[in-house]
Amino acid sequence: MSDTLFVRDDLAAAWRGADPFEHLSQIDGEVFRDVEARRTFRFEAGGRSYFAKVHSGVGWREILKNLLVFRRPVVDASNEYRACLLLPKFGVPVPAPAAYGIRGLSPATRQSFIVCDELVDHVSLSTLAQNWHESPPAPAFKRQLIEAVAEITRAMHCAGVVHRDYYLYHLLVDRELLKSGAIALALIDLHRAQLRSRIPTRWLVKDLGALLFWCLDLPITRRDHLRFVRAYEGRPLREALKANGRFWMRVRRRGVELYRKGQRKGLVADRFVPEHGDG
Repeated sequence: MSDTLFVRDDLAAAWRGADPFEHLSQIDGEVFRDVEARRTFRFEAGGRSYFAKVHSGVGWREILKNLLVFRRPVVDASNEYRACLLLPKFGVPVPAPAAYGIRGLSPATRQSFIVCDELVDHVSLSTLAQNWHESPPAPAFKRQLIEAVAEITRAMHCAGVVHRDYYLYHLLVDRELLKSGAIALALIDLHRAQLRSRIPTRWLVKDLGALLFWCLDLPITRRDHLRFVRAYEGRPLREALKANGRFWMRVRRRGVELYRKGQRKGLVADRFVPEHGDG
């Protein structure tokens, strides 16, 4: 991969010709994640707020570890950048890229970054729903929200994008529109996303199972699950289950398996009550 650089006019003016790689390495910002090969932080420039994700070389060991389990390693910010450009064409709101760069040929030592506009006045669905057991949402609002999540998920998959970290905290809702009763969702954190011409079934199951896993701690009923299926499929429930009943059983098993792993690791609230057939 050859070196690539894009800087939007607003950031170019704020950075005044500085090398983006060097400039981003010196910004302190509000750090949200700092692991060995990736740093995510929020910063302000020219009166606007942004999120930056800076990738350093992952090393051959990490690449080989992923390849040995048939997993495509994430070595730079290219997939996230491509997904952020593609998804709005399919009606999926995402943060707009303001800058993007890659340098280095070797996937093990390649450096890259992506800077996106901050989605101001948004809240994650995990935060929105965290008190639902104590203060249940209005039934009409919950139905509307479930259908909105199903629709944005279907649009993402129709675009050929697999999120691979598809949890409720990566779905944001516009708080200003929420005040008027409207639900507008946006999708974030696409650094592990895969872009495919056709998504294999197993990857759809992984995405949908991950989403279900996060919902199992919430007061979500079987009827709510079926409402999601109907909205995701975009057709009457009876038709959807007749055509893809086994698929949705796989999604259910995947979500329950992830939940049980979460129980063993103490990562869940342990509120899920298994139903008949959950094993």
